[in-house]
Amino acid sequence: MPTVTMIGGGQLARMTHQAAIALGQCLRVLAASEDDPAAQVSADIVLGSHDELDDLRRAAAGSAALTFDHEGVPLHHLQALEAEGVAVLPPSKALHYAQDKLAMRTRLAELGLPVPGFADLSGDREAARARLVEFGEANDWAIVIKAVRGGYDGRGVWLVDGREQALAVFDDYPADAPALLAEQKVPMRRELSAMIARSPFGQGAAWPVVETIQRNGQCAVVLAPAPELDDEVAARAQQMAMGLADDLGVVGVMAMELFETVDGALVVNELAMRPHNSGHWTMDGAVTSQFEQHLRAVLDYPLGSPAPSAPLTVMANILGAPEAPEMSMDERLHHLMARMPEAKVHLYGKGERKDRKIGHVNIVGREGETVEAVRERAERAATWMSHGTWTDGWDVHS
Repeated sequence: MPTVTMIGGGQLARMTHQAAIALGQCLRVLAASEDDPAAQVSADIVLGSHDELDDLRRAAAGSAALTFDHEGVPLHHLQALEAEGVAVLPPSKALHYAQDKLAMRTRLAELGLPVPGFADLSGDREAARARLVEFGEANDWAIVIKAVRGGYDGRGVWLVDGREQALAVFDDYPADAPALLAEQKVPMRRELSAMIARSPFGQGAAWPVVETIQRNGQCAVVLAPAPELDDEVAARAQQMAMGLADDLGVVGVMAMELFETVDGALVVNELAMRPHNSGHWTMDGAVTSQFEQHLRAVLDYPLGSPAPSAPLTVMANILGAPEAPEMSMDERLHHLMARMPEAKVHLYGKGERKDRKIGHVNIVGREGETVEAVRERAERAATWMSHGTWTDGWDVHS
């Protein structure tokens, strides 16, 4: 069977390895440490850094495809591998737009896709500061400042409140750090995610559009499918994502994160060209999980059905508590299984610390259940696993 190499040893690689086993494969992982989530479970581990070309070469040797757990690999290294005949999927020409928010915004605008107004704050500091002032005044200072590269889970994003705060962020930002851009704040109703997959053959598949609930810049809950989303709006989101993947030559799974505005329009926020947090629900709520689909796509297998296997699935991230509970994770899992046998728990093998993603819980809704009821159960389970307390006050010893 073919070998797929995934760069990065995090939870996405760990869950991709689970899918690889069912396909008769062993996912090879380039991991920084034997303690990385994927390195704990895969038998084919290359220890090294994604910043070192020789380490990337060692990991890619003999692989049918090289793919990613994160988008942090230097683009020039990927271009060197491609020149040597390595099948880098998604290719560097596509991954560039997931790494660079300014390039992504510019390209999407060129393609006619809806994006927030934005201003390039790179280059000469004085000129960039003047552009920030001009852009801020034009938008009544209802703006967001972002690092062009490297930000995730709320890092590298500043929700500023007025001129003084915006200029303070700009002035305090290190001159040798990645460039900044400014964007309009979108008057949004909610955040959505359109997850799709595309193969080298050109076959595509789209899961139902989901709603994502963010807390402190992190995805906390996913509702699949997005409740009360107009069918035409959902179809438009899927078509936008599929069309963009085709335009950019994406291979594998891609998430297009969107804002649904208060008047029902869609605006593109971010892109991720890899398995994504907003697709974790597919492990228990879809015919084909995002992890299996990603492997199918990079190996150019026929894609699996993205159809939901239940009317509703809710995913809740298990985010580390400010202080880890005295009760062990194993004992918390025991109590959760006893009280909520329907909860599907996925743990990542990570140490606990505040706000760290250490796992997630999927609850597959029963026929006739409301979104609110399923969401409450999923969040109750996730909070129990992270904090060791039941949100409804239930006493484990009663």
